[in-house]
Amino acid sequence: MRWNDRRRSDNVEDRRGQSSSASGGGNLPLGLIALLLRTKYGFVVIIVLIIASFMGFDFNSLTGETNQAPQRNEQQSALYNEAADFSSVVLASTEDFWQTIFAQAGKQYSYPKLVLYTNSTTTQCGTGTKIMGPFYCPADRKIYLDLSFYNEMKHSLGGGGEFAQGYVISHEVGHHVQHLLGITTQMREKQQMARSKAEANRLSVKLELQADCFAGMWGHFIAGEGRIDESDLLTAIKTAQAIGDDKLQQQQQGYVVPDSFTHGTAEQRKTWFMRGYNSGSIKSCDTFASSSLN
Repeated sequence: MRWNDRRRSDNVEDRRGQSSSASGGGNLPLGLIALLLRTKYGFVVIIVLIIASFMGFDFNSLTGETNQAPQRNEQQSALYNEAADFSSVVLASTEDFWQTIFAQAGKQYSYPKLVLYTNSTTTQCGTGTKIMGPFYCPADRKIYLDLSFYNEMKHSLGGGGEFAQGYVISHEVGHHVQHLLGITTQMREKQQMARSKAEANRLSVKLELQADCFAGMWGHFIAGEGRIDESDLLTAIKTAQAIGDDKLQQQQQGYVVPDSFTHGTAEQRKTWFMRGYNSGSIKSCDTFASSSLN
C-alpha cells in the first residue's frame, strides 16, 4: 500500500508509554501489601499508604525499584513510530472519504479521534486493554489502538500487511459512522427487546458486518487512487476471514457455537467487506435489511 505521500490526521492522541493509573506516584508494591496484611494493623496502614500514593509518593523506592520503564530497543521504537505514522495517514484518508460521502447526503461528518496507547488506557467506555484489540467507544467518539496489535496480525491473523492494518482502522471508523447515523442506538434498542441472547447476538453480527462493508467502501476509495494492488486486497481478505467467529472459536476451543457469534463467520466477513469494496456505496451495506448475510 502506497501511503507515505498522503497527509497525516490531526486527530491522533498519542498516549503510548503513559500509565492508565490515576495516581501521580508509584503504585503500591504487591509485596508490601502482602507483608502488611500479616500485621495487626495492616488494613489501617494500607489505607494510609493508598492516600499517600494518590498524593504522589513513590512507593517503589521502598523496595529499591524505580518507576522508569526499561529503555526501548531503538529499532523496535522506530518500527512503532512508523506504524503510528501509518495509522495517522489511514485515519486521514477515512476523514477525506467519509466527509465526501456525508456531504453527498447533505450531512456533516464529525471526525473521530484515534488514541494510540500501550497496554491499557482509560476511556469513557471503561478501561481499554490491548487484549481487547482495536475498539471504538461511542461515548467519547474515539478509536483505541495498541500498536502491538499489528504484530498479532502478522503472526496470527492472516499475515497482516499495511492494507490489512488499514482495514482494521477503517472498520472501527465504520462503527463511528454507525454511531453518527443512529444505527448503533437503534440496534441496541432492538437488542433490549430481543427474546433471547442468540437473537441479540445476531443483531450484533449485523452491526459488525456493516462496519466491514463500510471498511470495504474505504478500500474502494483507496483503490480508486491507485494506492493498492491485488496482493494488498488479498491480505485484507485474509485478515477479515482470520477474525471470523467460527475461525477464532475453532482455534480457541476446538468447536464452534453459532448462536454465540457476535461478529460473523469468516465467509460473512469476507463477503460484506467485498460488497463494500466492489460497490463503494453505502446503500449496499444495509445488513439489517438483507434477508441473508451470506
